[in-house]
Amino acid sequence: MERSDLDLVLKVRDGGSLAAAADALGVVPSVVTKRLSALESRLGQRLFERTTRRLVLTREGESLCGHARDLLDRFTAVEAEMSERQQSLSGTVKLAATLGFGRLWVGPTLAEFQRAHPQLRIDLRLGEELPDLSAEGFDGAVWLWSVQSRHAADWLTRRLARNQRVLVASPAYLASRSSPQVPADLERHACLRVNEHEDASRPAVAATFWNLRHERDGTQSRVRVEGPLSSNSGELVRDWCLSGHGIMLRSLWDVAPHLAAGTLVRVLPRHVMSDADIHWIAPRQPRTPRRVQLLVEALAARFRSEPWKSA
Repeated sequence: MERSDLDLVLKVRDGGSLAAAADALGVVPSVVTKRLSALESRLGQRLFERTTRRLVLTREGESLCGHARDLLDRFTAVEAEMSERQQSLSGTVKLAATLGFGRLWVGPTLAEFQRAHPQLRIDLRLGEELPDLSAEGFDGAVWLWSVQSRHAADWLTRRLARNQRVLVASPAYLASRSSPQVPADLERHACLRVNEHEDASRPAVAATFWNLRHERDGTQSRVRVEGPLSSNSGELVRDWCLSGHGIMLRSLWDVAPHLAAGTLVRVLPRHVMSDADIHWIAPRQPRTPRRVQLLVEALAARFRSEPWKSA
């Protein structure tokens, strides 16, 4: 039995007559009569009881029609999937990402995706301030902070991966000072601070508050930290930390390789700041282009397992 046979039976049933089925198929009624008779002969079953006034499905005809619609829908789905696989992605995807994470993790993932889709162009802007996605024509952004602004209602968000900020220091620094045992001990240490989202119109402040959560019991600690070194560059603060100048609070995706190598060690390892999950943020629109949909899925697949933990 062929696909055209299934379509023929459904057209006859839905039309209620051979003439109506012929009209739907764009052939003359005699063609429908011959094809239906040939099908019944091959099956050895009568599918319709035919009178001069109407057609009535037999029990065998009802059974065949019940399977025919499902089989035709499957044919259509398979064809659509194969058609999509053959169609190469094209056009341009414009993205934004936070500077450090974008360079270390988003950039390589985008390069791999573009290599798999050579007709596609990807424009990535790195920075520390989330742009106005709609006004500047961005398809979306990979961002480390949840959306909390007046634009939030205009955006769609999806968490791509969990992430934490953890306390770290070099072995050399901890050898020269007693290691903190509780969060309050941080007040007696040199804490290296990243001035995130700093307002250039305001002077830098001498102290920062770190809001730490105990991973096991969930208790919260708000600690006032100070230190002689701070910068708006997270990479520079990390370099200071590696050189033994103090304790730093930094995203796990950034320091995991150093922890694995032993050049940095965890301080207060049960305490974290859980405010740096990785999100996909996109402006609301009626339809998301297929190239963007597939790119987001590629990003989610890449980051879901938190690959920095095994880097």
